[in-house]
Amino acid sequence: MTDEPTGRPAEPTQDPGDHAREDSRSRTDPVADPARGAEPSAADDPDEGGARAARRRPPTLLHRLSEYAVVAVIAIVLAFLVKTFLVQPFWIPSESMEDTLITGDRIVVNKLPGSSDGLQRGDVVVFEDPDHWLGETPEQGGVGGTVKKGLQFVGLYPAGDQHLVKRIIGLPGDRIVCCDQQGRLTVNGVSITEPYVRAGQKPSNERFEITVPPGRLWLMGDNRAFSFDSRGHDQGSGGRLGSVPESAVTGKAVAVVWPLGRLGGVTSHHDVFAKVPAP
Repeated sequence: MTDEPTGRPAEPTQDPGDHAREDSRSRTDPVADPARGAEPSAADDPDEGGARAARRRPPTLLHRLSEYAVVAVIAIVLAFLVKTFLVQPFWIPSESMEDTLITGDRIVVNKLPGSSDGLQRGDVVVFEDPDHWLGETPEQGGVGGTVKKGLQFVGLYPAGDQHLVKRIIGLPGDRIVCCDQQGRLTVNGVSITEPYVRAGQKPSNERFEITVPPGRLWLMGDNRAFSFDSRGHDQGSGGRLGSVPESAVTGKAVAVVWPLGRLGGVTSHHDVFAKVPAP
């Protein structure tokens, strides 16, 4: 039986395979699913492919050197800020403070703002050479000397060449006399017993009587027989030449940090002067 002519073209017969081919195209064509959208590959996007390749590429030597330089600059700036405003390292070059501090000790000095405003008798302080106490100190020349100065300036190397360390015995206005009948120092008329003086030594082998001028300090080493301190520089001036300006004080010694076997704090012994009245 054949179809009767209707005047309309016959609808083409659809091959079942066409459905399969169409479905396959819809599954693989990136624009077939408008809800998900296209996901172009690295091959389709040369910029994305280049970025991924750059991320995989190892850093160059110049890049590494620039990173190291930034880290070094940050470390130097931090060290400078710490040395300027917090603490500063110093080394002990002589025996004048034994046995509290011995030659070769590395100490740190408190430089927090206001830390030198409340200086007390008994404090161990580091101070700048007030008037050629150290004499002419030869400077290290050459590259080594320049590097050393630079490291000291930023706080990465302990200073000490132009600094001294002593203990405060007298504050401005104090009258200090050596000695009473038992060989002890007197401060404002009160005899003091000094446990920090090196064993077997007298509080002072030299007799003196001084009054500390305003704005100055009377400083003595704990190793009294081997400390060229305020006593040796006074020249009989009654305290005027031997005393040290308070402005010359860098800060109070707070701890020994090297060698590790001597790690610990520096005791001020304020109790020694507890009964000393104000001048």
